[in-house]
Amino acid sequence: MTRAFRPERIFLVTSLVLTIAAAVAMYLLQATTLTIAVAPRDGTEPALIRAYADALTSTHKGVRLKILPFDDVRESAKALEQGKADLAVVRPDVDLPSNGLTLAILRDQAMLIASPAPSGITTFPGLARKRLGIVAHRDADLWLLKSLMGYYGLTLQEGGSGPIAAGQVRLVPLAEEDLAAAFAQRRIDAVVAVIAPAAPMALRLVGTVQAASRTRKVDFVGVEDGPAIIERLPRLQAVTVPAGLFGGSPKVPEDEVKTVGASYRLMAKASMSRTVAADVTQHLFELRSRLSDATPAADYVAAPAYETTAEATSARLPIHPGAIDYYEREQQGFIERYGDWVYLLAVLGGGFGSALAWLRQRLRRLRRERIDVVMDRLLEILAEARRADAAGLDALTGEVDTLAADVVRYTRERETDTRTMAAVMIAIETARSTIADCRRMAGEAVPPRPAFRLSAAE
Repeated sequence: MTRAFRPERIFLVTSLVLTIAAAVAMYLLQATTLTIAVAPRDGTEPALIRAYADALTSTHKGVRLKILPFDDVRESAKALEQGKADLAVVRPDVDLPSNGLTLAILRDQAMLIASPAPSGITTFPGLARKRLGIVAHRDADLWLLKSLMGYYGLTLQEGGSGPIAAGQVRLVPLAEEDLAAAFAQRRIDAVVAVIAPAAPMALRLVGTVQAASRTRKVDFVGVEDGPAIIERLPRLQAVTVPAGLFGGSPKVPEDEVKTVGASYRLMAKASMSRTVAADVTQHLFELRSRLSDATPAADYVAAPAYETTAEATSARLPIHPGAIDYYEREQQGFIERYGDWVYLLAVLGGGFGSALAWLRQRLRRLRRERIDVVMDRLLEILAEARRADAAGLDALTGEVDTLAADVVRYTRERETDTRTMAAVMIAIETARSTIADCRRMAGEAVPPRPAFRLSAAE
């Protein structure tokens, strides 16, 4: 009797299919782990990203971050461009990865140049032959400062002593704690910093400059040619320092100051799915209040400014479509995200159900076919018994016993309806009775046999 379609095997196949479906569901719903390149190592961004990674884990969000630290933003940008990272902290004016799209602005920085009033230093040309102190700077800040000096026809002189040549500005590196003394000793005329205007350090620097002024006023160098400079240096951005940002009496600054600056951005590779990019952006802003408890840098996280979707995706620093989905509240729901998978599983489930139905019909057909074979053979034995000799009757007796044993094994392995088994019992008993009658008619002694009893319960 074939065992190709035993119920145990059907159960195993069903369990296997359900296990595969569960595995697919778990794969779709498990957290996505992304590698993020973070720099500069001594900046504020590493602390922010670490806090973000911890918050994602503690709140059981669907995204996890694997942090890849670097010393310089050039290295983090290269990691994104070379496919070593999915996300990166990037400063576009230093190095912009060709495959990077913006998710969020982590920190906007402005070039602030301030001097104690009345210094008369309010424009870049006014810096000629002046000594410019700089604190807490990086190579990227120097590049930005040199670019602006070059735009106005000035040359930045790093170090040196004695008279300053025409068209040059002497740069004097300083520690923050030495700034007040440098103004008092007239070693510098102004101070420059590339910094977030509202950062605590910016407030301290402006406060030091204000304290060095007899009038308690501060002169700021504005960049009135900002739009033209940005056309030449498109990775920079216009920044406006609002009047009164630094407080004081009189307020500092008295009027808004227009300048230029750069930004540290969280960028994702362009190939990242819109769904994942939207989730990363959403979680960053949703968890910002939690992050601010860990680091003040979270307070400076902002969405990139744009007016239309076309403008956002075609800007010099384009925004990732997934981030735009979040900003415009057009994120995909569960069905939209996994609709194709749900449809596929539904189709597979329907196909599997159809296959089970076919197997069930096939099993019933096989059962009927096997019983029909036994029944047909028993009917043939009735006819053969009347023509058989003694040896033939012995052979038929053995065959009936074999058929009976086969039916017993079959009923123990399969469910069989009572009517069918009743017919089989009648056929077996009739065959045995016929063989016995034929033996008696031939004058043979009929050995006593126990009656054969078979029920569906066996």
